[in-house]
Amino acid sequence: MATTLAHRMRPKSLKDVLGQKHLIGEKALFTQFVKKKHPMSTILYGPPGCGKTTLASALANDLDIPYRLFNASTGNKKEMDIIIEEAKMSGELFVIIDEVHRLNKDKQDHLLPHIENGLLIIAGCTTANPYHSINPAIRSRCQIVEVKPLSQEDIIEGLNRSLMSENGLNNIYHVEDGVLEAIAKLSSGDIRFAYNCLEVASILSEDNLITLEMIKNALGKANAQFDKDEDQYYDTLSGLQKSIRGSDPNGAMYYLGKLIEANDLESLERRVITTAYEDIGLANPNACMRTVLAFQAAKVIGFPEARIPIASAIIDLCLSPKSKSSEAAIDAALSSLATHPYPAPKYLRLTPVGLAEDEKYDYNRPELWEYIQYLPEQLKNEQFYIPWMTSHYEKALAENYRRILKHGRTHKIKDLNHKK
Repeated sequence: MATTLAHRMRPKSLKDVLGQKHLIGEKALFTQFVKKKHPMSTILYGPPGCGKTTLASALANDLDIPYRLFNASTGNKKEMDIIIEEAKMSGELFVIIDEVHRLNKDKQDHLLPHIENGLLIIAGCTTANPYHSINPAIRSRCQIVEVKPLSQEDIIEGLNRSLMSENGLNNIYHVEDGVLEAIAKLSSGDIRFAYNCLEVASILSEDNLITLEMIKNALGKANAQFDKDEDQYYDTLSGLQKSIRGSDPNGAMYYLGKLIEANDLESLERRVITTAYEDIGLANPNACMRTVLAFQAAKVIGFPEARIPIASAIIDLCLSPKSKSSEAAIDAALSSLATHPYPAPKYLRLTPVGLAEDEKYDYNRPELWEYIQYLPEQLKNEQFYIPWMTSHYEKALAENYRRILKHGRTHKIKDLNHKK
């Protein structure tokens, strides 16, 4: 009994993993990796305690491939070299990289060719959103999969297993009605938290009975990812964003307080800065910049004082005018590209071929630049950006935009170059 209950209950095979049916169900991705003996490098992202590393190690076991653990925060290049040499000797190696979003450029460059040629199969684990935090070079070589928070039913199943398992509490303890439900309710989908709570309660028990009172003493307070109404962590982030969008500083402060309790500055920073540019955007660009500066200050001073600049920035965002015009513009452009991926006109290309001098883009005629047609001919009348008239700043942008649209654009570079 030298190791923790959570460690002893860690599944060795995918069939023992709790939840995650979208990954380990009958025809799901990881099941097919094992069935066809054809694994690929993956990035697993999700909240703490949902089983990312466990899932990766269970996959490696089922594939019967040797695996090694590497922590991107603390591991160094020498450790990486040892892993690569081992892979060369065995022909392939499965590498589980914890906190993969912290992998610096040198380490990434060192790994990339070995991931590319299949010598290393990696499973990168992260609580961060990989689309924001992981280098595109790594991302493009990996399948990105979400590992979801465990449901209360999953947590209860895991706790029941631990009570009966020889590796767990081995049928020594009995529990009062409602004990497992209480742990599951307050554990925020974090199975480690749930196991630790049950283990502490077992230590407190003197007659092999675990009571609700012991659970209260073991918990101290709910896992910060949940409140009394069972809101999950990502729901709380969503509540914060919607409060900012709805101009409610009181709601925003409530959800901010819950997130501060979780002590996850990185997730909070990503969500609030994204919210600033998504929902406030061109209505108040200075508020967006002040938000970035507030989080820079927060990271310097750390919690608990970090709450002050963050709160200031969030109230600023709440009470600012709102504009989603920039988000709508890029989404409209991406939607168009999905069906009409036309190339840039020849005169806009870096090295235009087959054009006369007077048909080429003139870098020395800035007075003509706003008259040129920049969209491909097939899309020349598209308008992706639609101003929101919610602030003086964007109204000024819109006025300039109307002026440019009024005189129109032409792709006849030759005619423009002959003007004046």
